[in-house]
Amino acid sequence: MRKLWGRITEFLSEVKAELKKVTYPTRDETIGSTSVVVVFCVIMSLYLSFVDSILVWLVSRIL
Repeated sequence: MRKLWGRITEFLSEVKAELKKVTYPTRDETIGSTSVVVVFCVIMSLYLSFVDSILVWLVSRIL
């Protein structure tokens, strides 16, 4: 049991050391990245809507 407890405490201390190395984005970087994702999603949804409309029109012409 002591060996297990020693491994657990070693693991937790290593996790703590790794978390000190983490760099978090600034507020401006987060806002910029989020803006890029939102704009990309809007553009892709418009594109897919356009392609879907064309395919619906094509299928209706065929049938």
